[in-house]
Parts: sequence; structure tokens; C-alpha cells
Amino acid sequence: MDDAVTYRLATLDDALSLCELGQVLCDVHHAARPDIYAAPTEDFSRDLAHWSGRFEKAGQVVFIAHAGLEAVAFITASLSASSGPLMQPQTVARVGSVCVAEAYWGQGIGRHLMGLVKNWALVNDAQDLRLSVWSFNERAVRMYTELGFERRALEMGMRL
Repeated sequence: MDDAVTYRLATLDDALSLCELGQVLCDVHHAARPDIYAAPTEDFSRDLAHWSGRFEKAGQVVFIAHAGLEAVAFITASLSASSGPLMQPQTVARVGSVCVAEAYWGQGIGRHLMGLVKNWALVNDAQDLRLSVWSFNERAVRMYTELGFERRALEMGMRL
């Protein structure tokens, strides 16, 4: 873990690395909500179609972080237009997933990735940066709050 962390735009060639790292997301989410989220798997290629889809459409970005040759984190984001008679027209950047390998938690990597997405959003003329986070994910909620995100809405659900 002494290797300096480097950051770059990810490509489709990084999709399997996203699948492998994404098992951290599976673990956190499945532990709290096994009724919704799949368990992590050793056959992480199971998730290839999901992560590969992040590279297929315009207005989407994936940044990846490496420590030496090892992929240790990633972030996904997308752009969309908000319009309608009740809304101010604007371009919205939405963070999809933020994932940091557990051995690298607390080193500022997630914050750096968020900064890259914020800059990407600004370059793409976005007026708002949004994300959704489960309330059980207290570590992420704390980071987003410290970065200046505010609570705006409350999503509610009911199991049927």
C-alpha cells in the first residue's frame, strides 16, 4: 500500500476491475439489505454486463484509481437534462457508484474521485451534482456531508 495512488479515466478494458472492486459494494449493500441486493461472489464476472454498460453511452464517465498496478477504487457518473413546466432547465450530473477497496478506506481516495467527478460535471456545464445513498451507509453519508452535499429528499419504500 506504499504505492502512490494515480487516477485516470477508465475504459471498457477496466470493466473486470470494476466487477472485482464492486464486490465491496455488494458486500456493504447485501449485509444491510439482503432482500434487495445480491451477495458478493467470487465469480465477479457475473457483474460484467452491469459495469460494461457504463462505457456505452455518451454523457457517462468512470474514473479509476490505482495503487501501483492494482485497481483500488472507482466512481461512475452521468449527465442528464432536467426540464419541464415545473422545473428550471438544467444539466444534472449524477454520481452512480463510488467504490474504494477496504484496505484503502480513510486515505482520501473517495474524496479525490468525487473531486474528479465534480470537475467533470463543471466542464460539461452541469448546474447540479446529485447522488443517492442508503441511510445505513453511514460512512458514505458522512463523507458526502463533509463534501458539502445536503439532504434534499427522502425516498421511502415498502416491501410487498
